[in-house]
Amino acid sequence: MMDSTLADRIKEAVAAGFDEQVRFTSDLTALPSLRGREAPAQDVMARAYRAAGLAVDRFKVELDDIRHLPGFSPVAVSYDDAWNVVGAHRAPDPRGRSLILNGHIDVVPTGPVELWSAPPFQPHVEGDWLYGRGGGDMKAGLVAALYAFKALRGLGLTPAADIYLQSVIEEECTGNGALACLARGYRAEAAVIPEPMGEALARAQVGVMWFQVKLRGRPVHVAVAGTGANAIEAAYPLMSALHKLEARWNAEKHPAFAGLEHPLNLVVSRIEGGDWTSSVPAWCTFDVRCGLYPGSDLGAIRREIEDCVRQAAQANPYLANTPPEIVYHGFQAEGYVLQDADAQVAALDRSHRAVTGQPLQQKTLTGTTDARFFGLYAGIPGLVYGPQAESIHGYDERVSLSSTLRVTQAIALFIADWCGVEAA
Repeated sequence: MMDSTLADRIKEAVAAGFDEQVRFTSDLTALPSLRGREAPAQDVMARAYRAAGLAVDRFKVELDDIRHLPGFSPVAVSYDDAWNVVGAHRAPDPRGRSLILNGHIDVVPTGPVELWSAPPFQPHVEGDWLYGRGGGDMKAGLVAALYAFKALRGLGLTPAADIYLQSVIEEECTGNGALACLARGYRAEAAVIPEPMGEALARAQVGVMWFQVKLRGRPVHVAVAGTGANAIEAAYPLMSALHKLEARWNAEKHPAFAGLEHPLNLVVSRIEGGDWTSSVPAWCTFDVRCGLYPGSDLGAIRREIEDCVRQAAQANPYLANTPPEIVYHGFQAEGYVLQDADAQVAALDRSHRAVTGQPLQQKTLTGTTDARFFGLYAGIPGLVYGPQAESIHGYDERVSLSSTLRVTQAIALFIADWCGVEAA
């Protein structure tokens, strides 16, 4: 149990540096670190880690280093400029327990910018909220980990165990950035990921699978449209069939998600097709994201999807002889339930209580995080705990500053409790 005087000093140190923390978070949010464009923001993180006294490892994610590993997801984009950054504190005489603080730098697209109240990459503060794409998911949390560490150093303290601060790419589409950190050898006795959890702990998360369905049609002039085969219109019965599969999966309850009526969501998230307005479209491709329960066999899920699409296609005379193609790219992610983590959860609960005066609440996620890599493939309990955010992946994304302050204080206390501290 941490001394209450030390806990108060740590909380005060975090609060004293919070204005600077907000400015840094805003500056980082202003960088559009979309997929393939993360490098400038990673350069900023590398400089910040170095300035905090951490040894910096900035390395390129090489597919050949990870494609053979459990948890790898196939990609259809270039990795020519794909960089991870790790800031390491290595205790000269480790006496505490080691820790990974992991966060992702990548953000999702903005959608039509005219639907935002203000430009998404011009962050601004209104009251308690910092607005901007990626501020909530999850640059505020990524920065909170750094400033929790900095607060301890500002008190003349240093962790009594090894600690690794990771800024990774690809959390929003594959998780291959976190996997590359494991491949590089980073290990610890606990991992904390400050995703926007509303100051709760994620106890379980679904798996996620991405795939594309590619259809072909028979193009003809619209004057004789009945003699052709419309690939776009043929896609809709297949989508309907996939939603029936979604309903069947949700009917099969999983104990970790017993409190949720509809934990597994299947979304047709993108569609394109056709070449000319006065021609019956000869092709159509639509993208799908689906959730799956922890413990699901990914191969079996893929077979169910393929059987579903094939059977639905049989009802279309053209598709029956020209079956759709299914291509898997992006997430092939297993679900994860936090287990064998009593000591880690107890330490986080103590830290959370010391800041909020309330017990740590737990929740289940209908999305995924990088926690699965630590828990499933490295034997490291992955604790997902971060600030309150709203409209992530939507318009006017925002993160609560008061919540971010509390989370930063809790992380700083967790470092001191879990790793121990000593004079720098």
